[in-house]
Amino acid sequence: MFTHVNAANQPTMVDVGQKLPTRRVARAHCRVVLGTDLLGRVQAGEMPSHKGPVIHTAILAGIMGAKRTSELIPLCHPLGLDDCKITIEPDGPDALRVECTAVVTGRTGVEMEALTGATVAALTIYDMCKAFSHDITIEGVQLIAKTGGKRDFDRAEIS
Repeated sequence: MFTHVNAANQPTMVDVGQKLPTRRVARAHCRVVLGTDLLGRVQAGEMPSHKGPVIHTAILAGIMGAKRTSELIPLCHPLGLDDCKITIEPDGPDALRVECTAVVTGRTGVEMEALTGATVAALTIYDMCKAFSHDITIEGVQLIAKTGGKRDFDRAEIS
């Protein structure tokens, strides 16, 4: 049964009031394929932008996105994140790997915050680079791992 549907098949927020707070950590990532030329320009800092450096701006946007997940995804509980980190690193000769780690001590998980953080950072890279190419793709958005709550998950263990 879906968790966000009640017995009458109506949307409902999950009641987490009876759960004990635990430390919960989730990691998600995605890949932004820019092409070799554009990736080189981003890495060299040659991208003029009124928003600031592409990578730094994307990191800030990802953190901001993770913090506002409950405003974007219906029925997500608002969480006061303990920590949120975005890393953006080269992934091959033509792409960047964006990873978000979200941490909370609470009654519900932070998977959606980690996924939102990674995705918003990737979208920011796209937005800042689209003037140079519309051939940019964002691929492979996925949860990598989570701990805390009912069960832990690690994609490396199922691969």
